[in-house]
Amino acid sequence: MNLSVSSIDDLSERVRAITAEHAARHPGVDEGRQPVHTFYVPADRFAATTPADLGAEALRLLEAHAPDAAAFGEVFGLSPELAPRVRERVAAKLAKEPVEDLRIDFEDGYGTRPDGEEDAHVAQAVEAVAQAYPVRGLPHYWGLRVKSFADGGHERAMRTLDAFLTGLRDTLGRLPSGFTVTFPKVIMAEHVAVFADFCGRLEEALGLPAGRLRFEIQVETTEAIINDRGEMGLPAIVAAAGGRLTAAHFGVYDYTAACVLPPGQQRLDHPACDFARHVMQVSLAGTGVRLADGGTNVVPASEEREDVHHAWAEHARLVRHSLRHGFNQGWDVHAAHLPGRYAAVYGWYLDGIDQAVERVTAWRKRTAGKDGVLDEPATIRAIEAHLRRAVDCGAIDEAALPVAWPG
Repeated sequence: MNLSVSSIDDLSERVRAITAEHAARHPGVDEGRQPVHTFYVPADRFAATTPADLGAEALRLLEAHAPDAAAFGEVFGLSPELAPRVRERVAAKLAKEPVEDLRIDFEDGYGTRPDGEEDAHVAQAVEAVAQAYPVRGLPHYWGLRVKSFADGGHERAMRTLDAFLTGLRDTLGRLPSGFTVTFPKVIMAEHVAVFADFCGRLEEALGLPAGRLRFEIQVETTEAIINDRGEMGLPAIVAAAGGRLTAAHFGVYDYTAACVLPPGQQRLDHPACDFARHVMQVSLAGTGVRLADGGTNVVPASEEREDVHHAWAEHARLVRHSLRHGFNQGWDVHAAHLPGRYAAVYGWYLDGIDQAVERVTAWRKRTAGKDGVLDEPATIRAIEAHLRRAVDCGAIDEAALPVAWPG
């Protein structure tokens, strides 16, 4: 073959350098299990039995207010065919693993207390974790939410995290797996850099492996979306975290308040929130940083069935809104949220599960599915991830996946 250009070696080297730089910034999707929610418990109310207690209360509400598949399907908008399957799965989940991810909250859910009082609750939380750990009472994921650096709580945040981890070292002799820290109300990437540096100092002081302390941020300020230089704020925040950032959680109420929305419009499905979530998706795609949505402050006003059903239906509606927008995780703050969370999530996965399996199977055979669609590889990867999440949360069993599942 005759070529006119004698050498492209320098151009190839430039391409390789560009590709390497992109790979460093966008290492890909985190393939591990992602919880469907994060449950926040004020630190002064956390006990070793809290996850089990929440499950028992949620199951009581389920049996009292949706005692059969017909009632369950009506409140959650499920078909007569789907309702029995979803209810059975939800009841089993509440009995076995009601909370997938839990935060012991020292921020908004806890409030500002005198140092001595917060120190005492840190010690109480250490003791509760030490009791729960040996009997497998901790959720798969768990951790703390500390105070924000944005409003003068930085010294208290660092003191709380240091005291908690030091107490665990002295009590348990180890840091149980699944631990992460929630870093709220991020307004500046520089705050994230300081917090990352503090985590490094803690690791050194406690003898933890470098990089062991990882954290998630809460995107609940306008500056985290568009920073003071008029740029998307999240790429700089990811860089400032120095590889410690695991997730970005959207904060509905602080964000909508910052947008000067009236109280009646401070809700997860407001268009302003959709805009923020879409910016989060585009900014963080491929970085390995997971996305999580906020939640709702609607809880049952009483034990009356009408009030419970209203809270369930509203919560499930908002969970489905998050799922439609590609946010597979959200916040819960009340035991009554658990039936709604799992009903919405399981209904989401089980509705159309057979078609999803059939599309993956057809693609592997290099044929069109029954609906006449020739899927693209990217679509199949998305369907496979969807099915994997369904297994991880308990919506379906591993046996339901296509044969020769890549895992």
